[in-house]
Amino acid sequence: MILVWPGKPLGRLLLIPALASFTLLVEFSLAPFVYAIDTLIASVAVADLLSLIGAGRFSAARRHAAVGSLEQPLEIEITLLNLGRLARGATVRDDAPGSFHARPAIFELVAPSRREAVLEYVARPTRRGTYVLEQVDLLVSSRLGLWRRPVRVRVSTTVKVYPDIRQIAKFTMLARRDREMAIGVRRTRRLGVDNEFERLRDYVEGDDPRRVDWRATARRKKLTSRAYQQNQSQHVLFLIDCGRLMAGDSGDGLSPLDHALNAMLLLAHVALAKGDRVGLLAYSDRIRAFVAPAAGANRVGRLVHAVHNLFPELVEPRLDRAFLELEHRCRKRSLVVLLTSALDEADAQSTGDYLENLSGRHLPLGVFLRDHSFFAMADERLDGGPALYRAAAAASILNDRQRALARLRRRGVFTLDVFPEQLTAQLVNQYLEIKARHLL
Repeated sequence: MILVWPGKPLGRLLLIPALASFTLLVEFSLAPFVYAIDTLIASVAVADLLSLIGAGRFSAARRHAAVGSLEQPLEIEITLLNLGRLARGATVRDDAPGSFHARPAIFELVAPSRREAVLEYVARPTRRGTYVLEQVDLLVSSRLGLWRRPVRVRVSTTVKVYPDIRQIAKFTMLARRDREMAIGVRRTRRLGVDNEFERLRDYVEGDDPRRVDWRATARRKKLTSRAYQQNQSQHVLFLIDCGRLMAGDSGDGLSPLDHALNAMLLLAHVALAKGDRVGLLAYSDRIRAFVAPAAGANRVGRLVHAVHNLFPELVEPRLDRAFLELEHRCRKRSLVVLLTSALDEADAQSTGDYLENLSGRHLPLGVFLRDHSFFAMADERLDGGPALYRAAAAASILNDRQRALARLRRRGVFTLDVFPEQLTAQLVNQYLEIKARHLL
């Protein structure tokens, strides 16, 4: 069934006979004149309606990169072809999801007969995942614009939105210049001696003076240090909680899970650069994804592909299933980085029990993401009333949580307790410290 509805110009045109009809209240002899106006406008409207015949003859093609990055501009081009014999005025909108934030979102154009019109816009995806853009929607106007007809042109393309990996490129650039401190990654002094020479590099403050290469310094006329490789081919396995506590907004448009994935990707890049093997296991009330630990230049791409379509589920996470899967899949001693959130002492204690059981076979690192809302409630101004009770309840929960984490640290379990937006640098620093102390 073809749908057609009146446009705004027709509404304005119909005001003429409506206003003319009021003259009949004063002088009924003007009735033939009013009837003539009605007939003329009706004839024009019908004739203009007939001009929509064949208005649905359009074809379209869409071009864009197969992969986009979170919060990064994605250029999309639509080629629209009018197959009819008449030029058509149209309003065009692509089938971009609301999370793409398209600019411009709507186009107004006149599509020439049997010629192509190229439309370009920039989308900024704000949510990871795989998206299928199935159609292009048009609202075609009649010759005089009195009528409009919706036309749907089928054209299906798929785009995968991956986590933002700009931080990896930024870290790589800074590492080449020995300026990792710019993003919060501090240099860690190595304990003990690593025997395998890696490269010469510029001396930076904090380097061991015994590692200054004086011959290279004299040749380059610049202080130069010797860099040594750390132990390689060790395993780093990320355990990523995709349950209900990793949902929500951290205050910057990203969920705690988004921050956890961003931090995981950068640490994976750092670990791979140091020769370690990296893998992941994502879980909620079931196992969501598993990537076996391995090395290689394309490993980060494999991890990105594995997690790009992972979103928090409003279910209670089954950590027992995750650890059973870990025991079955990964038998070699590994640094197991658990990325999760714990609201209270019970959550932290139950998670800590599983981490303690890993000690000996693996080296566990528990990363607990803080909830801004609890800290905000605990810091509320105490003016009495409900605010006082909310602040007291939040402070009690946070104190219990801190006691549980402190108990884990006393038992030898490495822990990080951070806000989501501060996670990346602190997680990388913790890894570098573990490597420097040869704990793995």
